[in-house]
Formats: sequence, C-alpha cells, structure tokens
Amino acid sequence: MTTEERTGLRRFLSRLTATDSELDAEELQRDSAKCGAVPAGDCRRGQVVSVSGRLRTVAYTPRTNLPTLEADLYDGSDVVTLVFLGRRSIAGIEPGRQLTARGRIAVRDDRKVIYNPYYELEAPR
Repeated sequence: MTTEERTGLRRFLSRLTATDSELDAEELQRDSAKCGAVPAGDCRRGQVVSVSGRLRTVAYTPRTNLPTLEADLYDGSDVVTLVFLGRRSIAGIEPGRQLTARGRIAVRDDRKVIYNPYYELEAPR
C-alpha cells in the first residue's frame, strides 16, 4: 500500500468516526478558506481581517446609554463576536445565517470581537 493510499484510508476512517459537529466544523473551515477569509482561531488583537462562517447566536443587549446587537460568528476554528452598536435588529442577521464580516479584531472579556463590522450575507442554503 502506498503512502497516498494509507493517507486516503486514514482520512476515510476518521470521517466515519467523526461526530456531526466535527464534520460541520471541517465544512465551515473549508468554506471559509475558499473565500479567502482568515481563520478565526488565527485572528489576533489589532488585525484587520475578513472572517467567514455561520451565526450561532444573535442577542439584543439593551443598555441605558447604547443598545447593542451581538452575533457570534463560528467558522469551525473559533468564534468572533460581531457587535453592532446602537442597533436593536438588522434584517438578515439571524442564527444559522452564513456571512462574511470585515473589521479590526478587539478583545473583550477574553473574546474576539469586531465592532460595527462591514458584512456580506450569503444566500440561504
């Protein structure tokens, strides 16, 4: 058996034993790489990045001085929280939606955050 055949067999067997969430994460990482986005796991504070993935949660946070809409974007490697300042809702920003966001990475409470990102919604699948 050649090295390529062994590698292919290992990959096949690992896919058979992988959980649904592991397979989903692999698919998200492939899709993210195709569009040229930086993996969220590789993003560092201060970088201007483009990240692509699926929104896991979207929550409105009422505050006395500035309401915010927060959405967790998961790309299969890590989560980046998108924070839209002064917004209660945005059409299309909903859990399960695929999108690409661009902006500068900040860190808040040990979480990666992009404030008021530029974003592009992908067509629903």
